[in-house]
Amino acid sequence: MSVLKIYSENTPTHGERFSEFDDIETKLKAIGVQFERWTASQILNNDASNDDVLNAYADSIDRLKNQYGFQTADVIKLDSTHPDKIAMREKFLLEHTHSEFEVRFFVEGCGLFYLHVGEQIFGVLCEKGDLISVPANVTHWFDMGENPNLACIRLFTNPDGWVANFTNNDISKLFPTLDKLQGELTA
Repeated sequence: MSVLKIYSENTPTHGERFSEFDDIETKLKAIGVQFERWTASQILNNDASNDDVLNAYADSIDRLKNQYGFQTADVIKLDSTHPDKIAMREKFLLEHTHSEFEVRFFVEGCGLFYLHVGEQIFGVLCEKGDLISVPANVTHWFDMGENPNLACIRLFTNPDGWVANFTNNDISKLFPTLDKLQGELTA
């Protein structure tokens, strides 16, 4: 289940929770974030190749390419056996910006985006079927959990625009990790 929690940047332990898709979409749209739910045009096997994944979502990818001028799309997969999972997680957990959109569609698994907009923090738990588009220059961080399990389609207008510009703000350490938030939701 996708979830949005909106916090004040000064109260990381208390946030207003939304779990209905329409509520999440509306709240995120108000801050310029696109949030969609996609379905594959064909059934994907567990051992689907990256090309199989891109082909299954080709109509939706093409629509976004036409809408925003994206030039390329790729697939990234991470699981608990990935040799760089700890280093990658630590890097993404640092608050940063990008000079272009950060667009992610979750083909498998889940991840937690935090968007720092004004004095609010928007925690978005994205799961299989969710697309999130973080606008350029919005401060944010991402948690894939201690044992990641995700596959995402990424879209780019310019791969260099996806380089992270770190803010050197430690605010991300104050908010729940993916693992902690998932624990709260099942408690």
